[in-house]
Amino acid sequence: MPVTYTVHTAESAAAVFPALARLYAVVYAEPPYAEGPEQVAAFADGLPDESRRPGFTLVVAEEVGVLVGAAYGWTMPAGRWWMRADTKPFADLRTADKFAVMEWVVHPDRRGAGIGSELIRRLLDGRPERWATLASNPAAPARAIYQRAGWQQVGGSAMPDGTPMHLLVLPLPAAPVRRR
Repeated sequence: MPVTYTVHTAESAAAVFPALARLYAVVYAEPPYAEGPEQVAAFADGLPDESRRPGFTLVVAEEVGVLVGAAYGWTMPAGRWWMRADTKPFADLRTADKFAVMEWVVHPDRRGAGIGSELIRRLLDGRPERWATLASNPAAPARAIYQRAGWQQVGGSAMPDGTPMHLLVLPLPAAPVRRR
């Protein structure tokens, strides 16, 4: 079955939020996350605010109209960094706008088919920011995938519940000048 990829901005993303919350529930029910209905509801409730952040972009992957993967993020402006970070980022990173990847998920039944790679490629393609960044649970299988894809750890953090996180960055190619 062919996979269809669609890029959404804040204006079109809301229509995808219910399916995204269902996918989130499946992915984050797995270890090491073991998230339940309360965490899924909090994620779904936060999506409208996330979509209003500057630079918000959502890329979804669908097969026969069913959401099988998604990745989204927004611009983290120069001078900002992850809350609860254990170190300050190096100067070039600190003084640059960054694209913060907030979620990058693929349905467990569709992993290994290149969907995740294509999602992140489309999400980061042509971004004006110089860096992409994300936070990853070091116990999650995805952490090794990020490392193989070239993401480098630059620090650590912890979720409000104490779960440790690795803070990762990926340099982005210079975006072409967009003509208006």
